[in-house]
Amino acid sequence: MITPRTENKEFSEILEVLLDDGLDGMPRVFEMLMNIAMKIERSRALRAEPYERTDERKGYANGFKPKRLKSRVGMLDLQIPKVRDGVSFYPASLERGLRSDRALLLGIAEMYLNGVSTRKVTNILEELCGLEITSSEVSRATATLDKELEAWRNRSLGEFPRLILDATFHKVRRDGVVRSAVILSAIGIDPTGHRSVLGVSVTMKESEIYWREFLNNLKNRGLHGVKYVVSDAHEGLISAIGKCFKSAVWNRCHVHLQRNAGNYVPRVEMRAQVAEDIRWVFASKDVAEAQDNLEHLVRKYTKKAPRLARWMESELPDGFGAYKLEKSERRHLRTTNTIERYHREIKRRLRVTGPLPNEASLLRLVTAILIEISDEWETGRKYMTVEELIRL
Repeated sequence: MITPRTENKEFSEILEVLLDDGLDGMPRVFEMLMNIAMKIERSRALRAEPYERTDERKGYANGFKPKRLKSRVGMLDLQIPKVRDGVSFYPASLERGLRSDRALLLGIAEMYLNGVSTRKVTNILEELCGLEITSSEVSRATATLDKELEAWRNRSLGEFPRLILDATFHKVRRDGVVRSAVILSAIGIDPTGHRSVLGVSVTMKESEIYWREFLNNLKNRGLHGVKYVVSDAHEGLISAIGKCFKSAVWNRCHVHLQRNAGNYVPRVEMRAQVAEDIRWVFASKDVAEAQDNLEHLVRKYTKKAPRLARWMESELPDGFGAYKLEKSERRHLRTTNTIERYHREIKRRLRVTGPLPNEASLLRLVTAILIEISDEWETGRKYMTVEELIRL
């Protein structure tokens, strides 16, 4: 029976532990306090103390169930109070503790997602809490985020007139072999000028079928109003864009064009001049001037670099889609630089992981990183001003 005398005796025992063991006795103290708190809570739920006769009684105590629980202060041997006669009871104080432990596990997962290795997570938890966290526990903690991550990937979208698409790669294990998985992602710019990461997918190939499936998923989630798309010249991606956004203008990333030109420059000493000439073409005020400047460039290189001249004539017009935009928009949307910057962030954060166990693990980690990036964009300053987007 929990009486003031009983409570005083139990608290006296707690003080004795503290006097004998000091801070080293905290796990035992916490264990004793939890057991007292749960017994008090049971009495309140039954509206009666043990063996007390009262008309307000809701049920009867039914002993205890031992439970070993790993907590932040160490391993606890708890005695969970039980009840009988149809009364439902579970200590809320323990449930709150479990929620706190779940919060700790989510914290572990966040550390892992932010690029802290499993070994460092283990060391930190041992130092702060006296807990040894295994790599499998870190993986399970990370998996608890899956529901939230999946909800974000499937959230409803809206109108995004401008779209930036690109892919990057990371190693995963499949069938016992380390292979490169493809991370497909999309950025949208809404009518108010704010950027958002619209979606992400992980596949084993960057082919048209996977890009088309990815883009159709965006449309099924409500993406509409796409008028302009910028990407690299991957054949499968271009085909998917043409089928999914038939009325949109496509523009080939100017930076990718600059890089590709290097494959056709016959001498290293020519590269700087060629790069400057391509920038000059794309700096034209409109598409007519760009075409004239391109023809001049082709004539310039026809004799000294014929392969380069043919490549320029054939490929550089793919970058003229940007002239459908106002000049102020072009500096933001003529390249895929925005999406490549966050790809670099993904690679930096994944550097500590090495090859991941499978595509699902990669998707989980990348999604968590992109949520963070997208939230910063959506709550921060505008990527483009309303004036720049007036033509939308």
